[in-house]
Amino acid sequence: MAAAKTKAQTLINENGVVVFSKSYCPYCNATKQLLNELGAKYTALELDQVDDGSAIQSALQEISSQRTVPNVFISQKHIGGNSDLQAKKRDLPALLKEAGAL
Repeated sequence: MAAAKTKAQTLINENGVVVFSKSYCPYCNATKQLLNELGAKYTALELDQVDDGSAIQSALQEISSQRTVPNVFISQKHIGGNSDLQAKKRDLPALLKEAGAL
């Protein structure tokens, strides 16, 4: 668990925008689509495609108090899931610019 938490935290710390996702999840796809439409640079980790995905998902529960995906971080701040990101649509360009993702 410690290794998974370190991996997740390192991704969050080293990237302006991180989406913890699952490849088959429609909400994850909607999140990535919105970021793509805005031209954002982001790192997506597909938890269903990595060996330690389940452990990382548990670690995210500790880090963000959210276990569900997508789990989005911008500028090392926990944004939430797809509905949280969609609700911030108007502020998103400024947040992404601040994160160096635009």
